[in-house]
Amino acid sequence: MAAGPFGTLRTQRRAPLKPALLMLAVIAGQMRSPAQADPAERVLALGGAVTEIVYALGQGDRLVARDTTSTYPPEAAALPDVGYVRALSPEGVLSVAPDLILAIEGSGPPETMEVLRAADIALATVPEGYDATAIVAKITVVAQALEVPEAGARLVAEVEAALAGAIAAGRTQTPPRVLFILSLQGGRIMAAGADTAAQGIIELAGGVNALSGFNGYQQVSDEAVLLADPDVILMMDRSGEHAAEATDILTHPVLGQTRAAQTGAILHQPGLLLLGFGPRTPQAVEALSAAFRQAQG
Repeated sequence: MAAGPFGTLRTQRRAPLKPALLMLAVIAGQMRSPAQADPAERVLALGGAVTEIVYALGQGDRLVARDTTSTYPPEAAALPDVGYVRALSPEGVLSVAPDLILAIEGSGPPETMEVLRAADIALATVPEGYDATAIVAKITVVAQALEVPEAGARLVAEVEAALAGAIAAGRTQTPPRVLFILSLQGGRIMAAGADTAAQGIIELAGGVNALSGFNGYQQVSDEAVLLADPDVILMMDRSGEHAAEATDILTHPVLGQTRAAQTGAILHQPGLLLLGFGPRTPQAVEALSAAFRQAQG
């Protein structure tokens, strides 16, 4: 088992598996011997930021598949899709016969990850996080797993320099108070608290989270939103049942009363760019900082 500063290439075995899952593991073990010394050539990326990093390192030609969240760069869309990163099936993952899996922390479900570990497929867990240090850790782990440390060091230097510049340029005397809305399904407000990618990017861009007192993404009360009275409302560009347009905010009985709605400070940003915390985070910070300044007049 090879360990690095941020992650581990796992080939260890865990608790005994159910017979059906064990059979899948045996089949996967026949696809590739863990003793193989050559660099991996059939790489599966799980996590949008992970896939972006692989391409940014110039290693996109080694990818044989990706997960549903991996939507950038555009050429990633041509790869087979093994499913949503937190709802993977062993069959879907093993069907692309990877010899290396790069999985963002939290990939799952746990039963699927147990099958993959028992199959002795090289698996690098890429740590999740929502600050500059986390981006460096992600790049470092992926570059180590792909055996391109020099390219990783160059990419880290580029991203660190660009991010520092974007953060410095985005500072204002009065940080805007920002409400990030994940969903408005059924009129219920699902918003971001602490320890979220949303709060992380808001802070890097020079704002502050308008809500406090809870972690993760949770449904919040009308009273909490009215008390927060955000300067800016931020949402992802998205489609489907979780999508929300500016008109939905303006006509909402609670959100329509906020300062953000009354001044028209309602922002939409691409989801993976905004919340991915990958190589494009400096661009996300620049775009969001500019939007904050414009919203504040």
